[in-house]
Amino acid sequence: MKSIYAIVGDYYHAEEPIRQSLNLAMKPLIDSGSYTLEYISAEELMERLATKPAAVILFKEDRINPKDEIIQSWLTEDISAAIVRYVEEGGGFLNWHSGLASYPPDSAFVNMLRGYFISHPPKNQVVRYQGTLPLDNSKEGSKEITFEIMDEHYFVSCDEANTSVFLRSASIDGSSIAGWQHPFGQGKVCCVTPAHNKEGLLHDSMIELLQSSVQAVL
Repeated sequence: MKSIYAIVGDYYHAEEPIRQSLNLAMKPLIDSGSYTLEYISAEELMERLATKPAAVILFKEDRINPKDEIIQSWLTEDISAAIVRYVEEGGGFLNWHSGLASYPPDSAFVNMLRGYFISHPPKNQVVRYQGTLPLDNSKEGSKEITFEIMDEHYFVSCDEANTSVFLRSASIDGSSIAGWQHPFGQGKVCCVTPAHNKEGLLHDSMIELLQSSVQAVL
């Protein structure tokens, strides 16, 4: 069996609903006996990358203590370089919601992602997500997907010319890119911006999107 590691939860995002969402999305893969899912801490990532997992899922912002006067971050230059090397050598990396937030735009890590979180409005609003599910090697075509949830509407910077955008978002606050994917070296990268709260995380369409996003990096 191949390992998939997940790093989830931060100051603004409780672990439990994220785990519930990911567990539901991962159930078919785990039940097939082909993959295992293990939750690890950010501090363990460097060591675990050396084991060459099938993929890493990140739902955690860079800031450890965003409310303090002196902000600490977990992504060092060494960890950033290790992630990039892992993906270049054939690994899969899925950045999900806050996994795109507060990372240095000039870092090797963000350069690999080709996109990053800029801001979100102060209040959650109804956000409409529309596009297709990300493609994986087992599919010849793409399935259209549209859903609306109360969400923290992420506005992102995305190097659209050098990635494949498959999902967009819109609310009363404006519109943005919400999902993109691309190969990187021998590996694969996928980024998705929804969802923030429990209701959004457990929405059937969100589970379907997450399931496809995991498949897209395997």
